Amino acid sequence: MDVNQAKQEQLLALKVMRLTKPTLFTNMPVTCEDRDLPGELFGRLMKEDPSTIKGAETLMLGEMLTLPQNFGNIFLGETFSSYISVHNDSTQVVKDILVKADLQTSSQRLNLSASNSAVTELKPECCIDDVIHHEVKEIGTHILVCAVSYTTQTGEKLYFRKFFKFQVLKPLDVKTKFYNAESDLSSVTDEVFLEAQIQNITTSPMFMEKVSLEPSMMYNVTELNTVASGDDGVSTFGKMSYLQPMDTRQYLYCLKPKPEFAEKAGVIKGVTVIGKLDIVWKTNLGERGRLQTSQLQRMAPGYGDVRLSLEMIPDTVNLEEPFDITCKITNCSERTMDLVLEMCNTCSIHWCGVSGRQLGKLSPSSSLSLPLRVLSSVQGLQSISGLRLTDTFLKRTYEYDDIAQVCVVCPYMDPES
Repeated sequence: MDVNQAKQEQLLALKVMRLTKPTLFTNMPVTCEDRDLPGELFGRLMKEDPSTIKGAETLMLGEMLTLPQNFGNIFLGETFSSYISVHNDSTQVVKDILVKADLQTSSQRLNLSASNSAVTELKPECCIDDVIHHEVKEIGTHILVCAVSYTTQTGEKLYFRKFFKFQVLKPLDVKTKFYNAESDLSSVTDEVFLEAQIQNITTSPMFMEKVSLEPSMMYNVTELNTVASGDDGVSTFGKMSYLQPMDTRQYLYCLKPKPEFAEKAGVIKGVTVIGKLDIVWKTNLGERGRLQTSQLQRMAPGYGDVRLSLEMIPDTVNLEEPFDITCKITNCSERTMDLVLEMCNTCSIHWCGVSGRQLGKLSPSSSLSLPLRVLSSVQGLQSISGLRLTDTFLKRTYEYDDIAQVCVVCPYMDPES
C-alpha cells in the first residue's frame, strides 16, 4: 500500500472520560458602594445569578456543582475510575466487537476490562459502555491503552488503539523515628516508641479518617494519640481531623514485645521488623484514599557483649547512709564468659564491699542478679557510676557509667530552711 494513501476511516468511535467527584462552583463577587456609578446594579445581578447563595451572594462558594474540565491529579492510594464508550458512527451493523482496556505502568501491565468476551453485533447509533476501576499502587507514569477490534459486514477485520497518559503523584510524605526504652527494671526486653510524621503534600485539605499501626507478630501496640476524657478518649488533634496542605501531623505508638517473644526480643541482633502504617483519608467531596507503608524496620539497640540493667533502686536516700541496689547482668554474646566485678568510687558515690569479686561463668543468653551496697557523700540528684566488668577469658573490660540516678537528702536539715 502506498504510504501516501489516506488512512482508512474507522466505523466506531472511542471515547474515554475519567470519573471523579464534582466540585462546588465558585464565582468572583463584584460589589461597589451605593454612591458609585453602577449603584445597585452589581448587587441586583448577583441576586439574579443562579450560582450564588440566596442571602449570601458575596460568598465565593455557591450551591451548584461543576464537573471537572480536565483530567486532574491522581494520587497514590486513590481509586482510578474511567468511563469507556464505543459508539457506532456508521450506517451499517458491526459484528464481533471486542473492547480491551489495559493499564501500563513502569513495572507491569494490568487488564482492567470487566469482560473479555466479544459483543455479537452493534447497530448504527448504538454504543457499548464500560466502567473500569483500579486502586493506584505505583508512583510515576501510567498509560491507559484502549484497544477495539471488530468485523464489518463485508467480513473485513479492523482494529485501532488509543493511548491516555497520566502521572500518579505522591499525596503524603511519611517519616518515621524509633525510640528505645526499657519496659521495666526487671526485664531485659525493651519497649519501642514509634513517631510517625505525616505531611500533606497535595494542594487540597485532607480528612484523616484513620492512621493506625499494624504490628508484626512479635509486638503488641498501644496508640498514644488520644487524651483520656470520661469514658472515651479524645483525639489530640480535635474532633475535626483535617490536615491542611503542607501541614505535618505527628502520631505516636508504643510497641511492647509479646510475653512469648520477650526474652528473644531483648537480645535480638540486627534489624527487627516492627510493622506497617495504614493511612486512610478523604478529599474533596468524599473521595477516599488509602496508603500502606512497607514493613518498618529498626536497628535493635546495641548492648554489646554484656548488658547491665538495674532491677531495684530507692527513689530517695539519706546522705552518707548506705542503701541497697540490685543490678542484672546479661550475657548477650554467643560465648561463655568468666566475669570479675570491680567497683570504682567517684567524687560523690562510694561503693561498700570488696572490689575485684569473682562472679563466675555466665553462659550465652543467661543472666544473674547482683545485690550491691552504695552510699553518697553529696546531696542532690546523683548518678550511680563506677562499675567495671572484666571477662578473664578474652581479657576484655566493660565500663558502666550513669547506670541510674538517685535523690540524696540530708535527714538533719530543716525542710523550711
